[in-house]
Amino acid sequence: MYRALFPRDAFAELDRLQREMQQAFDISPSIRGLARGGFPAMNVGSTEASVEVYAFAPGVEPDAIEVQLEKGVLTIAGERKAEPREASDKTTVHIDERFAGQFRRVVTLPDDIDPDAVSATFRDGVLHVSIKRREAARPRRITIH
Repeated sequence: MYRALFPRDAFAELDRLQREMQQAFDISPSIRGLARGGFPAMNVGSTEASVEVYAFAPGVEPDAIEVQLEKGVLTIAGERKAEPREASDKTTVHIDERFAGQFRRVVTLPDDIDPDAVSATFRDGVLHVSIKRREAARPRRITIH
């Protein structure tokens, strides 16, 4: 295999290197930017009234998830149990991509959240955490007299 000293598309090569670095360091998402990879997969967004976090954790029991908010940092941790496999001499596993084990995801939240106004629900393998923003921090229209 011959590999050129300089790749034909330098930007594609830089993009590939960035993806590999993110995967190697398993960079956690924050409200200001998301990284790929990790379990559970997450969506983080915001509205004028709240910050919304969705963690997709199929196969995890709600009792196995711990949600914690401390000093503007939301931590979602827990464990997904491995599925028992039948012990057989005739079975060969070729691909095993289902994550099993302990997990931990951390999201840095903006400064205007209200730590006393947090709600979390878990339904159909999706954890939804809603954090309200402080009333004083919400944008409001000022009327001119």
